[in-house]
Amino acid sequence: MLKFRILSLASVLFALLVSAQDKTQPSEAQLAGITARGRLLAEYDVAAWHATDAVQAAKPEQGTVERYIARKTDASWVVAFGRLNEARDQFLVKYEAIQGKSPDDFSVKTYDSVQAVSTFYLAAARGLDLALKDFQAENHRYNTYVLPAESDQLYVYVLPAQTKRDVYPLGGDVRYLVSTDGSKIVEKRQMHKSIIEFRGDAPQGAKVASGFHDHVLSEIPEDSDVFYVLNRRPRMSEYIGAGKHLYEVKTDGTIRVEK
Repeated sequence: MLKFRILSLASVLFALLVSAQDKTQPSEAQLAGITARGRLLAEYDVAAWHATDAVQAAKPEQGTVERYIARKTDASWVVAFGRLNEARDQFLVKYEAIQGKSPDDFSVKTYDSVQAVSTFYLAAARGLDLALKDFQAENHRYNTYVLPAESDQLYVYVLPAQTKRDVYPLGGDVRYLVSTDGSKIVEKRQMHKSIIEFRGDAPQGAKVASGFHDHVLSEIPEDSDVFYVLNRRPRMSEYIGAGKHLYEVKTDGTIRVEK
């Protein structure tokens, strides 16, 4: 089970002493990779949110959109809305939402006839379909994310969606590594087991300095831990007990190993 609690300063110091017994730790490059992916997930989430609002305002035609796929370009985030064709060899884009000068500023381009795309969006759409067919969902709504991986492969994430204001879910999430063309799951990584929720509306007079949860599936923080910290309000760090280590995910997404 994924356990969750709020740590007092005394509890954090105690955990630091316990974790100091083990001297081995992941490399800085490994932790930096987790931070980078977690930050991209947070950016993707904001882009998908505001792009969806912009497309909904354009009153999309029924049946033209089955899913959205976001991609970060050198200039901004672009979110494509469309569907796979019956042969699953093209992704048919009906709307593109393009980010402007701010994270919540999106303009929508509508195509009179759907644009057949057979590049990143096609592979991402195929990969999403594979992941969702494999994923064992709890009684919860989920969001999906696709990020580039090494060797032109793709990471597909399935994370619990925030459905209530001031309630932030963590857990019950999976990261899939899929092939370059999106036709095969190369690796499945269950990042956490059951879903826990943090309530941002702390009791009056209470001051929460940080959060804490235990890992039972791995000995390092996960990409979704960084996403959780960046998404949560009020912003605070998160301590993670994993194996013999205690980690701190800071409010900017960087990860520190406590010794």
